[in-house]
Amino acid sequence: MNKHNILFIGLDTHKEFVEVAYCEEQRGAQPIHFGRISSAKMSITKLLRHFESKYPDATLHFVYEAGPCGYWIYR
Repeated sequence: MNKHNILFIGLDTHKEFVEVAYCEEQRGAQPIHFGRISSAKMSITKLLRHFESKYPDATLHFVYEAGPCGYWIYR
């Protein structure tokens, strides 16, 4: 990630798992499918730490679908 300081991380939330994809802010950047993780709080925290270490100078913007399985992430 060169000269860009925003990373968008999309979360498709489900009861048992979360599908994760991310994209850099630059024009024309392709989204990258990160994979499926557990929907446990510890897994979300581990995901956050992963992106913080991989992109130390970036501002992370997490987006998720508003629904019964994702609202707890907002809180």
